Amino acid sequence: MDLILDGIRMAWHLLVTLDKEVLAVTLLSLKVSGLATLISLVIGVIGGTAIALADFPGKRLMVSVVNTSMGLPPVVVGLFVTIMLWRNGPLSRWEILYTPTAMVIAQTIIAAPIVMGISIAAIQNLPPDLRLQILALGASRRQMVWLLVREARLPLMAGIMAGFGGVISEVGASIMVGGNIKGYTRVLTTATVMETGKGNFDTAIALGVILLALCFAVNYLLTRVQQRERPR
Repeated sequence: MDLILDGIRMAWHLLVTLDKEVLAVTLLSLKVSGLATLISLVIGVIGGTAIALADFPGKRLMVSVVNTSMGLPPVVVGLFVTIMLWRNGPLSRWEILYTPTAMVIAQTIIAAPIVMGISIAAIQNLPPDLRLQILALGASRRQMVWLLVREARLPLMAGIMAGFGGVISEVGASIMVGGNIKGYTRVLTTATVMETGKGNFDTAIALGVILLALCFAVNYLLTRVQQRERPR
């Protein structure tokens, strides 16, 4: 118990004193995961809406693949991205392995299926006749899709939060494609693993507390937006 209290006190000290290394690690975590979530939002909502509204052979199989991908193990994603970006890999010419860009790619692959799966469910959960009613009022197909997305915005916001939570807290893929390089690719999760391995449990707990606080702050802001849009 004393160890946990020491970690909380250290976390408070690091935040109050604006420790440069902790601040850099926290900002990089937010930057990488935030960008990955934003890209996943575009891919997930567009792809999920297209799948939900389209009628094609193998649709159930496609949805099953997306739903299965929502549980992709981060280490498997990290392995796949590492192989693709390795010096003998098909994308080696990009020369981005062990960079924040590679971390964004890996986290996007993790988050996109989460957002897409929730988007499919959100659009399919709308009243079946709503699409026909919108078109009957003279809306174009593009306007119809936009109105359906607006109607499903509350569960879509939940998808964004789930996607962000899935990547800000993952560690396997970040270590594999980022390398945990101090001052360059080290984020809160990888730093926590490193400090734990070194036996610096108070520092590891402090980083864990900061990570939890960051997750809460971001999700609190998103929740405020979501609840403000809640139908009355």
